[in-house]
Amino acid sequence: MFSNVPQTLKKSLASIVRCKHFVMSDSGSCVLRDVTLCSPVGEILLSGCEKGVHTINIKLGTDKEESVHPVGQSEMSPELQRCVDWLQCYFMKPESISTLPLPALHHPLMQSDSFKAHVLWTLFKEVGLGKTVSYKQLAEMIDNPKAVRAVGSAMKNNPVPLIVPCHRVLRSSGDSGSYMGGKGDDIKVWLLTHEKKALELNASKSEKSI
Repeated sequence: MFSNVPQTLKKSLASIVRCKHFVMSDSGSCVLRDVTLCSPVGEILLSGCEKGVHTINIKLGTDKEESVHPVGQSEMSPELQRCVDWLQCYFMKPESISTLPLPALHHPLMQSDSFKAHVLWTLFKEVGLGKTVSYKQLAEMIDNPKAVRAVGSAMKNNPVPLIVPCHRVLRSSGDSGSYMGGKGDDIKVWLLTHEKKALELNASKSEKSI
């Protein structure tokens, strides 16, 4: 890309390209844009194209903030902006999350017809805010009760956590289990507690309206 260009200028051009957040996906068919959000669980890096969100990466060891907002200025596709709006509502007003449309998902795994994709889409569609399911129950939901380990592998390969809620999958004992390879266990507990509070708030509002 930068052939026949002086080295100092190469560095400047590379910096400009990174700031614009244009990156080719592995398939070569999508141009990705990135945006970083501050959040109560640390910085979250979102990546997506015009057709949908590709990845959500919770960055461990980053500062946690009460509000949710982009870091710096980023050019976003409509679907990436929809993801930002959804996450802001999820963290700041989760009891209202059902009123917002979910962003489209366009990671190659989510577009495939693989076992992992089937598991992730089932979780995405069937296990809503505040609900939990065990690895065994999720395996049964896809009519493959013996595939408990494979379900666990699908959770580890989830490219869009939070949207596809792998944090809602627990051990059969009821323990929360590991999250992000065991490095984000506290984040998983926080998310589950956050959602439980949202359900309690909705229940309280329903009682008052009766």
